[in-house]
Amino acid sequence: MSGDTSRIEAAAPQPRITVIGTGYLGATHAACMAELGFEVLGLDVDPLKIVALSRGELPFHEPGLPELLVKHVSSGRLRFTNSYREAADFGDVHFIGVGTPQRPGESAADLAYVDAAVAELVRNLTRDALIVGKSTVPVGTARRLRRLIDDELEGRPEPAAPRVALAWNPEFLREGRAVQDTLAPDRLVVGTDDGDAESRALLRRVYAAPLATGTPLIETDFETAELVKVAANAFLATKISFINAFSEITEVIGGDITTLADALGHDARIGRKFLNAGVGFGGGCLPKDIRALQARADELGAGAAMRFLTQMDEINLRRRDRVIHLATQSVGLLQGARIAVLGAAFKPESDDVRDSPALDIAARLYNSGADVTVYDPQANRNAAARFPRLEYARSLEEAVSGADLVVLLTEWEEFRRLRPRDLEPLVRERRFIDGRNVLPAEDWKASGWEFSALGRRADVVGLHEVREQVSGADPRSRLAPIDFFQSLAAE
Repeated sequence: MSGDTSRIEAAAPQPRITVIGTGYLGATHAACMAELGFEVLGLDVDPLKIVALSRGELPFHEPGLPELLVKHVSSGRLRFTNSYREAADFGDVHFIGVGTPQRPGESAADLAYVDAAVAELVRNLTRDALIVGKSTVPVGTARRLRRLIDDELEGRPEPAAPRVALAWNPEFLREGRAVQDTLAPDRLVVGTDDGDAESRALLRRVYAAPLATGTPLIETDFETAELVKVAANAFLATKISFINAFSEITEVIGGDITTLADALGHDARIGRKFLNAGVGFGGGCLPKDIRALQARADELGAGAAMRFLTQMDEINLRRRDRVIHLATQSVGLLQGARIAVLGAAFKPESDDVRDSPALDIAARLYNSGADVTVYDPQANRNAAARFPRLEYARSLEEAVSGADLVVLLTEWEEFRRLRPRDLEPLVRERRFIDGRNVLPAEDWKASGWEFSALGRRADVVGLHEVREQVSGADPRSRLAPIDFFQSLAAE
């Protein structure tokens, strides 16, 4: 298959699929491929994970996925193993869904797991196969893996050497909507070697169901397929950072950032999605991916083109500083203040606390001496594993009981429905910070609450103080948000 998939098609009219790596991406993809009618084998090197998945148990929260997992484990259409030999013998199409974390102490992506998965699979292959990368990787990875595959195959006796093709098919999953995004994606992107029509045809068969419903298919080269994923993440991070940069301006001069975002959103060229000012983005993808993109651009000598990504990261982190500032302004001395934090996951409908703004802010409030109680509908367990010194409540009511300040940091629907009368009998002081701009501020103020939100000027804070807090530098210096726009203009 650096060549030809015709032997696969003749031997197996319905290709059998393996998914290597059964974390969030891999487990979702495996269950959804089974739902699309394929026989699927999931592979992971962690034996405990294999045992749990084989019982239909997921180690993370994702709506709709537990039901699919149980359904297809029970039917026998979906199985799990830790044997590369078994996977190599079983599959015609092998999806690679292992992690690409940041290297320790660096911004660049660690590709050790991707390299190891591909190399070990190829060593065990005895028949033709198509390897399909789904992990988010720096541009140029697929070309390098193509050479790695060829090196692994070199020296095998010609009649016994399998033909191994490679394609790149990036994932575009949104946590909380991953099942829908897999079964009915808004687009499919497939990158292959030039002229590899057989691999493209095989993947069109794999994705026949979503393609039949009108899902757009973009067939391209390796590099474009790799860049689409990181470009999408960078663009979303840019929109979030853009509105948060303007929220720093409105905090200084006045104005309502939510109304500003609404007005911008009516422009069809811009749109309203991802223009929600708040404590910024987090999770296991956006932060690491934009840092890895900047690092890769630097390696390629194109670092200037991506310099604005560094500014975005800084804007994102400054929003967390702003919440600490508002909390201090609200209660005075944080030492001994009882603070209820609503939310620990980086976004609703997820239990993912990786690089979560909510959990980071909660930990920083605690480290400043506050008595912090956290409540999240799904993420308490993961949060406690990361920050065990925080208190974790089993309900919203338990979290806010006796609180001097309530801080909303993850916009779960349970929190979006809150009204002043819900909390008044429980809290000690009527103080609230809306870190996600999801509550009607005037209603809370009219009920006698001291209510703060990001993107709105706090009357008791002087211009000098806000400038100093926002920029983190001499208050005579220019406001930090302007740096972001200057960096874009400089490119």
